[in-house]
Amino acid sequence: MADAPKVAAKRAKADRAPAKRGRPPKDKGQSQVRAQRPGTQRAVAKEATRLKLIEATIDSIARSGFADTTLAKVSEGAGLSRGIVNFHFTSKDALLVETLTYLADEYTGFWRAAIEQAGTDPAAQLTAIIEAEFHPTVCNRKKIAVWYAFWGEARSRPTYLEVCERQDTEHLQTIRGICRALVDQGGYPEVDAEDAANGLMALTDGLWLDQLLTPAHFDREAARRVCRLFLAGVFPRHFTARAGAASAA
Repeated sequence: MADAPKVAAKRAKADRAPAKRGRPPKDKGQSQVRAQRPGTQRAVAKEATRLKLIEATIDSIARSGFADTTLAKVSEGAGLSRGIVNFHFTSKDALLVETLTYLADEYTGFWRAAIEQAGTDPAAQLTAIIEAEFHPTVCNRKKIAVWYAFWGEARSRPTYLEVCERQDTEHLQTIRGICRALVDQGGYPEVDAEDAANGLMALTDGLWLDQLLTPAHFDREAARRVCRLFLAGVFPRHFTARAGAASAA
């Protein structure tokens, strides 16, 4: 017991002592987070570089076409070295396939999200699809030019054809399913759901082409209005030309 005051004094001195610089108390949880950060940061940086190269490829195809799009031009457009391009993509064809896949995934994800946000009403879902089809994120002259470039090459490139067909098939089947639901729920026994879906897709494709060929005269809201007019002729109790989905009679 005689040593108790000395022990207390030592403890008090230790408490008053300044912490050593650069050596904070160890925390096991923080150490694990720090250990994970380098790999996570590298993955994020790698993905950012990949997207930058894809965007530069989209710019190059839209501006110069397939023939004049080279890895050298893509690296220059992205502001990156040729070695970085070769690290991410072994060939021009690999870069082009990845670019097409990126566009297909972006487009598919966009209309899927629109349908999900519309809820379960088929008329509201068709209206959401029309809104999504002409949104600037997916419907702009640059991306449409690249889509048509890939479609033009798809006949002789099985990989391009596979990506385009997969994307188009899912889109068409989804619209057909929605049209079938509206035929059943809305009481349109005279309407062929497949014809309605095919007609709507053909119409949106044609309006996309208008955006590509005559951008100065293209009007997004007018394009949506044309689609609503088509749907009003097919499902008159659920659509009008000026509004979106109308209330069922």
